[in-house]
Amino acid sequence: MAETSKKMQIVFASAECAPFVKTGGLGDVAGSLPSALVRAGAEVIVMVPKYATIKDEYKAQMEHFADFYVSLGWRNEYCGLEKLEHDGVTYMFIDNERYFARDYPYGFFDDGERFAFFSKAITESLQHLPAGFECDILHCNDWQTALAPVFLREFYQGLPLYDRVKTVFSIHNVAFQGQFSDTVMEDILGVAHIPAAASQLRCDACSINYMLGALRYADAITTVSPTYANEIQTPEFGEGLDGVLRERSYALQGILNGIDVAGFDPATDKRIAANYTVEDRSGKAVCKAKLQEELGLEVRDDRPLMVMVTRLTRQKGMDLVMYALDRILAGGVQVAVLGTGDRDYEDGLRYFQDKYPGTMAARIEFDPALSQRMYAAADMFLMPSKFEPCGLSQIIAMRYGTLPIVRETGGLKDTVVPYNEFTGEGTGFSFSNFNGDEMGDAVFRAARLFWDNRDAWNQLVTQAMSQDFSWTRSADKYLDLYFFMHPEIERPAAVVEVAEPVEEPAAVEEPKTEPVVEAPVAVEEPKVEEKQVEAAPEPEAKPAAKRATKKTTTRKTTAKKATTTRKRTTAATKKAAEAEVAPEVKAEATAEAPATETKPAAKAPAKTAAKKTTAAKTTAAKKATATKTTATKAAATKAAPKAAAKPAAKVEETPAEPKAEAPVEAKPAAKTTTRKRTTTAAKKTATKAAAPKAEAKPEVKAEPAPKAAEPKAAPKVEAKVETKPEPAKETPVSPAAPAEEKAPSKKTSVRKATATRKRR
Repeated sequence: MAETSKKMQIVFASAECAPFVKTGGLGDVAGSLPSALVRAGAEVIVMVPKYATIKDEYKAQMEHFADFYVSLGWRNEYCGLEKLEHDGVTYMFIDNERYFARDYPYGFFDDGERFAFFSKAITESLQHLPAGFECDILHCNDWQTALAPVFLREFYQGLPLYDRVKTVFSIHNVAFQGQFSDTVMEDILGVAHIPAAASQLRCDACSINYMLGALRYADAITTVSPTYANEIQTPEFGEGLDGVLRERSYALQGILNGIDVAGFDPATDKRIAANYTVEDRSGKAVCKAKLQEELGLEVRDDRPLMVMVTRLTRQKGMDLVMYALDRILAGGVQVAVLGTGDRDYEDGLRYFQDKYPGTMAARIEFDPALSQRMYAAADMFLMPSKFEPCGLSQIIAMRYGTLPIVRETGGLKDTVVPYNEFTGEGTGFSFSNFNGDEMGDAVFRAARLFWDNRDAWNQLVTQAMSQDFSWTRSADKYLDLYFFMHPEIERPAAVVEVAEPVEEPAAVEEPKTEPVVEAPVAVEEPKVEEKQVEAAPEPEAKPAAKRATKKTTTRKTTAKKATTTRKRTTAATKKAAEAEVAPEVKAEATAEAPATETKPAAKAPAKTAAKKTTAAKTTAAKKATATKTTATKAAATKAAPKAAAKPAAKVEETPAEPKAEAPVEAKPAAKTTTRKRTTTAAKKTATKAAAPKAEAKPEVKAEPAPKAAEPKAAPKVEAKVETKPEPAKETPVSPAAPAEEKAPSKKTSVRKATATRKRR
């Protein structure tokens, strides 16, 4: 039963969190997602190490909440919890100066020990939280917190407080996994004596992998974009973890990151030269001119300004930039780059700055304020990453009306819609392969649009600025996951209202129940085909409908009745021949089960019944396994009425009826060569799916002698057909044959036709 009064209570653990400490996208996520979850009705506590680099103004607001000791291998380390309320979110800073009182968060020889302590402190602190807060979801991020699900399962499972805790692990970059020597397994982690833990943490003979442990122990795994979730399951992007990610793909999903739309708002941002909105972008031109002046570029509004704010590494596509930059600068595009990284790339950018003064500017530094001015001032933002889990820069650029040029990978593919010159759709430009020429082509596609079609360019800018990249959407998807893992907790009404439109289509789809009602009729059709008696009228109906336009339906119906009551009348015989066209179609459509057709013949041994069974036998005699080809012949019978309609139109008058009896004549009259050929042709018709084409040949040959075949055909056909399912019916059928033999003897014209046929 759902708990109506309880809120979803989440502990969000991260090694960095804006605005306190930030080195990359993880800090932005940890700084924005928790507040969005709080707005959606959840209770959230964010756990972050208390680094020495945190500003004093924030440290002054912290209050000591609790302290305890954490066992780490043979160690017993102090852990303090410092509480801080900021923008509606509760932050708990893990205090241990031995591990965290350093100038930078990462990059130390003992990082394995430092963040193993952080993970253990997270799990231990769940029993030292404020009153009334019982953790439902422990959400861990990247390798620095990856051991928390392992510790929770191995050391705390079974304790009442921890039984309700479900773990979620988010991968922000699978390339950073936390690999260390396996000596830390006992010395620091204390799990070497636990076979399950030791085997699941080990990645090779002498190393362990923190992230690998989280992937195997966490209840759910997320990553920061849907495309990246698929990519990391492949060897190309999985960095050695693709195997375990494929194994746990059922627990993996990608949820796209958002940005702080209030912090990144060109209408209110105080860090840029002039504010502007999507409706009035005059301030953007001011920002561009100011930045060009600041960076030493030519102050020109007729040249597109392209910027990069990035780490100068191969992952960010700097190889492509070095390859294509000469071509781009020579083509008239201004370029400005801000960032630090590999020395080769830094030197390369300085070289191009010297080669193209006034067109190229390189700022090899880390300057958040300058990056903000570059986002606002530029026309284009270049981000040709080799791989990109999500990427926030391209989202920020679109927010400020700067069109991104990206490679189609990870979150870049999910967030940037490539420009379509035919429809005008899009929010930027993209290219597929990790290739410098393709990147250069994409840059010049954008530049040409800027030069040649400014109206289309402005429309593209409007579309980019109008995108919704708020954290509200992402928070709802995370809550979907949380409530799925805790179905006993009732979701807040405010969030349920967002989901209600999804339920409405179910009600709207109710009209679809009408076809569902008809579906049983369609489903029953195969059952009718099994009987083969009722299925035949369906193909008969189409040709009958066509012949009805020539007003022959009434005569055929009358002829059928007449042949039953007046067997020896010449007029009845002619009408029976007329009525035979449709029965032939019927007999061929149901050739798969000739035995069922002979049942009406047994009850009324009339000419029409005999002819049906005779035609059925002729088609079925060639194949003993006709029942296996029911589906193929059923398809053929659908085409048969159309093909049969053409000859019917030509020979509707009189000759069409004798044609139908050709297969009937072929079997008993084996005296002449012509009849033998007719029999052979009739048998071949049963082996072809396109029945109408095969029928045409024997039908033409059999025109002259339709009646002589009937008396002899009836006993032979019914004897052979009925011996399989109903051998006892041979006796009542045979007496009817002599009676029918007399009828043709009275027809002089028929004899003449037979003689003419023999001469042929």
